Amino acid sequence: MTNGPAPDPITPDPTAPRLTTHHPTASPSAVPGAARRPLGKAVWVALGIVYVVWGSTYLGIRVVVETMPPFLSAGARFVVAGLLLAAFLVWRHGPGVLRVNRPAELGSAALVGLLLLVGGNGLVVLAETSVPSGLAALLIAVVPAWVVILRTVAGERPGAGAYAGVLLGLAGLAVLTLPGLSGETRLGGVLTVIVAAFLWALGSFSSSRIPMPSNPFTASVYEMVAGGAGCLVTGLARGEHHGLDVGAFSARSWTALGYLLVFGSLVAFTAYAWLLQSAPLSLVATYAYVNPVVAVVLGALVLGESLTWAIVLGGGVVVAGVCLIVRTESTERRN
Repeated sequence: MTNGPAPDPITPDPTAPRLTTHHPTASPSAVPGAARRPLGKAVWVALGIVYVVWGSTYLGIRVVVETMPPFLSAGARFVVAGLLLAAFLVWRHGPGVLRVNRPAELGSAALVGLLLLVGGNGLVVLAETSVPSGLAALLIAVVPAWVVILRTVAGERPGAGAYAGVLLGLAGLAVLTLPGLSGETRLGGVLTVIVAAFLWALGSFSSSRIPMPSNPFTASVYEMVAGGAGCLVTGLARGEHHGLDVGAFSARSWTALGYLLVFGSLVAFTAYAWLLQSAPLSLVATYAYVNPVVAVVLGALVLGESLTWAIVLGGGVVVAGVCLIVRTESTERRN
């Protein structure tokens, strides 16, 4: 994950904190033989962690908001995760690792953090108070399509395969959002997730076009702290603190919040960052269409969320579109 290359529509799961906003377009050059070397067990273990943990974050969020306020819980999670990451970096590399070269870099990291974590993740958390976790994951899966659209607006030409993937993704999105087809879900919640997906795509797209800290881990610290603070302010502005009774938070919600913080924010990200340096990008990118499937299955098995024909059909079309975009991008990058 390096700063500067053209944006990549392959973006991390928005329900996991954006621990780095720089896209993995340059990782193959870091390990030129990665695509040809035999893959060891560690690669498959790390990939499995990214598949399952990031896919399960939608389920975790749904459990958190059963008894916790959405933006306040998200804000607490990101601020703590950012501070833990900062402490780890200082422990490993010294206080200088948190230094930025220009004030503009700090401002850019904060802006990206607000787009990704308040607009992208925060709205997902809010929406999951009324939207099933599996449906939210499928709606968010359209993020790569939004990035392709943003790239086109910026004057780039991602390729015919990417545009075909966008059309598939938007067709699946239409099926998922048609009133009444996805069950009793409120349309407002569905639209909130769609806005979240667009804002996540905008933050991802912007991150390689504005001055960012050269160390992506350092950038991640400032993004998470700024985004977490933004979520806390948003929660207070919404009045989520009025009548707040911490004692009423269930053990189930506390456990889910801890899971999101430790596994979704730190463990899975570490595995993802390591994979970018150790495995072919085309393989790492498969999480983009595996995560939604994991989320749908877990939502049905653990929470008993219904699987309507519209969710199955629309979700399948969305995943197919994302798969086409990912394959097209990976092929063009190799060429």
